[in-house]
Amino acid sequence: MMEVRKALPDLASVAAYGAAIAARLRPGDVVALSGGLGAGKTTLARGILHALGHEGEVPSPTFTILEAYDAPPLSIAVVHADFYRLDSPDEVQELGLDDYREGAVLIAEWPDHAGGFAHEPGCLAITLGVPQNPGETGRVAIARGGADWLGRMP
Repeated sequence: MMEVRKALPDLASVAAYGAAIAARLRPGDVVALSGGLGAGKTTLARGILHALGHEGEVPSPTFTILEAYDAPPLSIAVVHADFYRLDSPDEVQELGLDDYREGAVLIAEWPDHAGGFAHEPGCLAITLGVPQNPGETGRVAIARGGADWLGRMP
């Protein structure tokens, strides 16, 4: 598994990182976003969706759990999920996630609450956090790509 670290000092850099990810996405991919509350998971998801052609607001799916975005108008269909409120990974089956995912990209916030996706070859796992080096500001993204991400890492 490859690992790439990226400094994200401001919102513009988060949007640019989202665009870099969006340019490399294929149907069936998973972008698994981890990090604490307020780490920037939804902000990065918005950057990806806007780069794929979404022009409206991107609400956090915290309460709806799943938000689907069709292609067209997006260049690729996307399911944006926030699994924070799940009590058990078994609840993912009740949501019908597999039906939503067919031919789409899954952006998964709090993927561990859904049982994780790292076992899938098309999973790009991104952990967002605060910088550890003095003087750095904003966020840091640590991306780990599965086998399908070789040569596509943002």
